This record gives sequence, C-alpha cells and structure tokens, in this order.
Amino acid sequence: MIIDVVMPKMGESITEGTILEWRKKVGDTIELDEILLEIGTDKVDSEIPSSAAGTVVEILAETNDIKEVGEVIARIDTDGSGTKQPSDKERDSALAPELLPEPKNKVETKPGPPSPTSATPGVKKFYTPVVMKIAAEQGLPLSELEKMSGTGRGGRVTKKDILAFIEGLGSMQERPTPVSSFTIGSTEEMHHMRKLIAKHMKKSIETSAHVYVMTEVDMTLIVGYVKEKSDDFLEREGFKLTYTPFMVDAVVKSLQDFPEMNSSISGTSVTYHKNINIGLAVAIENGLMVPVIYNCEEKNFLGLCRAVNDIAHRTRTKNISAEELQGSTFSITNFGIFGVTMGTPIINQPNVGILGIGAVKKQPVVVESPQGDGITIRSMMMISLGFDHRLIDGAGAAKFIEKVRHYLETMNSGTIL
Repeated sequence: MIIDVVMPKMGESITEGTILEWRKKVGDTIELDEILLEIGTDKVDSEIPSSAAGTVVEILAETNDIKEVGEVIARIDTDGSGTKQPSDKERDSALAPELLPEPKNKVETKPGPPSPTSATPGVKKFYTPVVMKIAAEQGLPLSELEKMSGTGRGGRVTKKDILAFIEGLGSMQERPTPVSSFTIGSTEEMHHMRKLIAKHMKKSIETSAHVYVMTEVDMTLIVGYVKEKSDDFLEREGFKLTYTPFMVDAVVKSLQDFPEMNSSISGTSVTYHKNINIGLAVAIENGLMVPVIYNCEEKNFLGLCRAVNDIAHRTRTKNISAEELQGSTFSITNFGIFGVTMGTPIINQPNVGILGIGAVKKQPVVVESPQGDGITIRSMMMISLGFDHRLIDGAGAAKFIEKVRHYLETMNSGTIL
C-alpha cells in the first residue's frame, strides 16, 4: 500500500515549512521512525521521522521548496503492492457517520523513539540524531561510527556507546579540531537557519533604537559558591551547577523592581507583561535559538537551575518545540562561555531589553575598607544591557543594570540551595 507523507504542523501559528534536506531518495528503503527529511520553519528546524516502513517511491518537493502544512511531499510503498492508500476524504465518504474515525496526522511532528541500527554486514547503518550530533561535535568521521559495536536493540549505537568510544580516544582537546564543513574559495547557499537569523536581526535593528550600557560585576562570591557546591549538586541533580541560573535569578529580581523592562511595544502601545518569561540564547550548529523559560517569577533558584539545564539540553538535541521559541519578555545571551569579555547583543523582538554576559576572569581589583585601600584578586565579569530607547531612557537602563549587579554580588550563598 502506498501512503502519503504530508508537511507536518510544527506549531499553532505555523502554516508552512521549507524542505531543508531529504535523507532518503526514490528507491531507498526506510524503517519506521527512521529520519526521512529535515524541514525548517520560521521558528525551528526539525528532523521528521517516517510514519511507516517501506520503500520511498515518490518525492514531490525539492530542497528549499516551501510547502503548506498538510501538502503531500512524498509517498512510501509499505508492502511493494503499489496500491495507493485512499485519501481521508475518500475513506470517510465510504463510511457511515457513526463509523468515521478520529482525525490524525500522518507524520508525527515530534522525534520518534531511537531507530535500531542494522547489524547485518553490507547493510547501511543509520544513527539517532543524538549520536550524529555527538559525532559531529567531536569531529568523529562516519567511518569510525561504522566500526562501533552498538549495545542497543539490533546493534544500534547508543549515546552511551559513542561517549565510551570517545573517552577511549581521549578528550576533545587532545584530538584535532574538526574541519569546517565549508570549502574556502567556494560560494554556497546560506543555511536556512542563518537566513532566519539574518532576517530577524535586520528587522530588530530597523525596529528598535538600540542603546547600550555596561558595568563590571564582582563574581567572587558566586564563583566560590559554585566551586564549593558543584560536586554535591552534580550528584544530587545529575547535571552541573553553572553561573547561568544566577544570571537568570538576578535578572528576574531586577525585572520585578523595574517592570518597564519586562514590556513590549506595538506601534505606539506598550504592554507591561504580568509574567516574566526569559529567552535564553543557546548556540547550536548553524546558529542559535532563543528558547523561553516561562513564569520565572514563580520559580525558586533550584527551579531555575533545572529549567535552564532542561531547555538548553533539549535545544541542542533538537527536541524543542516551536511554541517554546516564542513569548519571551526579556532575553539573556551568554557569550562569556566562549571567552569573550564583552559584547553588544541585538534585542530579541518584541522585547525592549537584552542582557549580555561576558566571561568571568580573575583581575587585580582595588578594594576599599575602613583600614584603607588595597589591591586583591577578584573574579570579575562584564555585563552589557541593550535596550530600546523608544521606551527606556539611559537613567532607567543604568538603574536596571546596577540592580542586576547588586543582586549578583549580594546573593546569600547560605540560602540559595
């Protein structure tokens, strides 16, 4: 029987998608839940698993084609009979009203369970997105993947398998840096995500009157606290304690003190948002995404730690939904993880502010005390606030960023966790 593969609906407000890459061609066999293609929308790129096992007999869309949700983009023959599956309309018309089935999508929009890798010699193996992502990040060629003996069902290479293999080779720093995918001197089409980022950034510059203020933060207290608690936290929670939740916590408290920074502009109208939804920039392959942590004012510090870890992990493993990439009321971008001291980030529309986080570095600092001034070594960090001067004045921006600095420098380490 031949079944239709349709452009899936990736979100309530999304009506179309762009074909980024076909993982199969006409004549290829495909397993249930094996990745068939990758599509992109104005919110997120997604790998689409096959809804049936069989042979790809027809591909009705080329790379970079834009197709509406529900439009047929491919067909799969599930049993080699060549018999076309009747459409929903044809099938429903032949049924009595009381026997009509509940409507359902032909293609699941969420990634399916990991597909087994064929362990039969001479049969082409395929791998889960998580395994392929780790291989790409570590510069591991496909030829090395094919040599691995997987412990998963049917010999599938699991995340545990590839991590163990990499550990045996040595850390990433001990091996050569992966070679870039582009060719020097060539002219190539910009990646779909890069096009979207370019479009959004240009629109933001044209929309908001960008102005910046910066200040220096003494992070010594937080650095010491993270160092003291890191092992216990990792053992208890299963992930590392980082500086990012401290930034989010300080921003949330500051937004409660200065609610005008937690607003958005539409024409000449200003909406002051009730909830604090923090957009957190996450670097991924081919660009970045800004997933949203909702209702941050309702979370304690541990809740923020868990939310930051969860949303960053799911974004990097392509398990984030389109809905989770919208609705932010203020954004944070941490370029300090790449060693950068300071930056001037572009506002994430329709926010009126974005906080840029620099690297934490030890510096000699003059410390004042009743006994006199002295020079000591402190862990210092630069933060920068980009704000929309249509609504926020320099005085308000300065007070806000100073409040962020205050909360970071005076957090009570004894009551955080």
